[in-house]
Amino acid sequence: MKILEIRAMKGPNYWSVNRHKLIVMVLDIEDMEQRPTNTIDGFLERLKAMFPTMYEHRCSVGEPGGFFQRVEEGTWIGHVIEHIALEIQSMAGMEVGFGRTRGYGEEGVYNVVFAYTEEEVGKFAAKASTKIAEALVNKTEYDLASDLQEMREIRERVRLGPSTGSIIEEAEARGIPWIRLNKYSLCQLGYGVNQKRIQATVTSNTSNIGVEIACDKEDTKFLLEQAEVPVPKGEIVRTEAGLKDAVDYIGYPLVVKPISGNHGRGITTNILNWEDALHAFEAAKKVSSSVIIERYITGEDYRLLVINYKLVAAALRTAAHVVGDGKSTVQQLIDNVNKDPLRGFGHEKVLTMIEVNDLTLGILEENGKSLDTVLEKGEYLKLKDTANLSTGGTAEDVTDIVHPYNIFMAERIARIIDLDICGIDIMTTDIGQPLPETGGAVLEVNAGPGFRMHLAPATGLPRNVAGHVIDMLYPPGSTSRIPIVAVAGTNGKTTTTRLIAHMARMKGYKVGYTTTDGVYIQNRLLMAGDCTGPASAEFVLKDPTVDFAVLESARGGLLRAGLGFKNCDIGIVTNVASDHLGLKGIHTIEQLARVKGVIPETVFPNGYAILNADDDLVYDMRNSVKSNVALFSLNENNERIVKHAKNGGLSAIYENGYITICKGTWKIRVTKAINVPLTFEGKAIFMIQNVLPAVLTGYIKGFSIEDIKVSLESFIPSPAQTPGRLNMFRFKNFNVLLDYAHNAAGLTALKQMIEKMDGTPKIGMIAGIGDRRPEDNHEIGAVAARMFDEIIIRQDKNLRGKTEKELIDMIHTGIKSVDPDKKVTIIPSEKEAITHAITNAKDGSLLVFCSDVVPDALNLVMQFKEMETKELYDL
Repeated sequence: MKILEIRAMKGPNYWSVNRHKLIVMVLDIEDMEQRPTNTIDGFLERLKAMFPTMYEHRCSVGEPGGFFQRVEEGTWIGHVIEHIALEIQSMAGMEVGFGRTRGYGEEGVYNVVFAYTEEEVGKFAAKASTKIAEALVNKTEYDLASDLQEMREIRERVRLGPSTGSIIEEAEARGIPWIRLNKYSLCQLGYGVNQKRIQATVTSNTSNIGVEIACDKEDTKFLLEQAEVPVPKGEIVRTEAGLKDAVDYIGYPLVVKPISGNHGRGITTNILNWEDALHAFEAAKKVSSSVIIERYITGEDYRLLVINYKLVAAALRTAAHVVGDGKSTVQQLIDNVNKDPLRGFGHEKVLTMIEVNDLTLGILEENGKSLDTVLEKGEYLKLKDTANLSTGGTAEDVTDIVHPYNIFMAERIARIIDLDICGIDIMTTDIGQPLPETGGAVLEVNAGPGFRMHLAPATGLPRNVAGHVIDMLYPPGSTSRIPIVAVAGTNGKTTTTRLIAHMARMKGYKVGYTTTDGVYIQNRLLMAGDCTGPASAEFVLKDPTVDFAVLESARGGLLRAGLGFKNCDIGIVTNVASDHLGLKGIHTIEQLARVKGVIPETVFPNGYAILNADDDLVYDMRNSVKSNVALFSLNENNERIVKHAKNGGLSAIYENGYITICKGTWKIRVTKAINVPLTFEGKAIFMIQNVLPAVLTGYIKGFSIEDIKVSLESFIPSPAQTPGRLNMFRFKNFNVLLDYAHNAAGLTALKQMIEKMDGTPKIGMIAGIGDRRPEDNHEIGAVAARMFDEIIIRQDKNLRGKTEKELIDMIHTGIKSVDPDKKVTIIPSEKEAITHAITNAKDGSLLVFCSDVVPDALNLVMQFKEMETKELYDL
């Protein structure tokens, strides 16, 4: 078997609009195509032995044991690999259940699709499941345990931590979108101007000064002492001599800790003699040049969590420990503790397994014990210096018993240090009594405190502390979103996108939009190239200046990774034509329509899917959307439009020369098509089709009819406004029209326009496309033969897997099928082809350049125009 490709879907996609995190593995099962599972001796038995819990897989049978039944009856190995990939992720602690295996369109090649929780783990599972299946087929041994552990380790390395993850989960539950900004914990909540950022539990609202103070224990202690907050008696030292003075002043027991540190690094507690104090001092110096020496406060370790200056949770923390039974060694006791189902690897469960490390061994040695020591019954042995959950500690929720004085004190401390989210560590014998009365003290104030102990305490009530963070970042009445208009279709989507962006700009919005030409922020090109995929969409949504997004969303990005957003306010599909077929497993126009249909399916229920009523495949998309539907048509008598109007629906039509909005049966005329520069005085019918959904978008977003009219009449096709889309250059003796038309449907639409235009002869420059089917290139040639008196065949910059000769032959074949005698000139270089056409142009001719690299072609044509202008001026 051979893995041909592994792709990770991260948003709504061809396979599922609702399940965004999917691995799509293109798998060639080679000779296994002739070997279904019921023909492989002992396969089912070996599968059951390795994965007994796979009995729960219901498969299409719909009941437990259903998948095993399918294997027994006979299914293909790709289907088995799908289920193995799901099962091993679940066994590694990442529960997933959605999968699909479908033919790719080639003999023995399949799309194996399955869910993942972490992308890198999902990709690992794709490869591992294939190897496991091969081992099962070949009756060879396989180290499954090793794979499971590696998957756990990958998960811990790449996933968001429990605190960040809880905030993200709460945001998702409230419909707040988010984007991960780096491979660590920096995340963006919301879009555009309404975004907020979090990093662990530090937010974009968090005071930088507050964080600096909390990270400096000396400053923290000084401020708290000044405010009469109980803190341990202590000194800051930097030398051994200073340490001696501090010990003499404070007395034993002591705690030694670095001024700048976290997660308990470099802290030593309950020091009772000079030798231990010196050793602890040296350990702390490895973390910070300055070290704090404090009186060791006896009692229990509490963490108070304050969010938005209100106490929201409190926990009693206990360090990792074991209790003797009189017969088990320390190691055996640790092993027994780690068998607790609440404990797992890293952060996968409520508690973390206790790891024996150098710190543990050092503590044992200090206590005159080893891992082989048998503790007496009831004997308590602490294994870590701190009570952090990440080192195996436990937490008990005590929020409801915190004394009001201590609540007042905690909230006051948050104000003193100026932290919107802060964790306050307290040592006291009873949190239910005022701190001064118990002789307790505030040990530390933490910026970016962990939430895990509050979210899932070992005992007591879990607290949704992440909810308080979201309440702070997005209080009632605020919004996290910006308007998103998504545009899909085979042809016309770039022009429609640009027109909508123009309309929004004229209404005062700061618009970000994506096109096949690049990404634009406030009409400035910031990223050049074909930018119609998810990364480009995220580029716009991450920009903090944008308050309106218009996103051209093409087939390629959807199939490669899914959409870069989960929902939009308006989703437009201009049309569906036979283009890009045979790529990424999409072989029919119906499949292509399903790809483009993802866009309207992501529209919010109160939003609008704007669909082309003249296109059967686009019109049918209305059946799968959950939103309102608006239709557009070039024919006001289209039965679909008439029916939609009778039902009170919203539509836009071209009638009696007008661009018209229909609200039910009422007509609202916007302007005459001849007044819209984009339509070339009404000659470019396909441009009118692009205008209609744009007009509907403006109307739905509340733009006035006058504003829409002004926008349409001020949007002039030009290299600046619409590069490569009907750019007309009028030379002295001939005209040049440059357009991006690159498929048969686009050329056919262009043909209808140039038939109405003056110019003889009409000379067209076209090219074959390497990643299209032969019949697609034949059709381009055939349409061109009907359009032009003469044809120049050039070649795309990127041949995309074909040779120059193959592509030229395909185009030539199409031309000859219509007119064997058509005059054809072959000039592979686009620059040379344009130069040849312009320098040899006949008086009165119309040159039509269908360009590949639009910016280069535009620059060349404009250079010729400038040269002509200069010559005329010199005369």
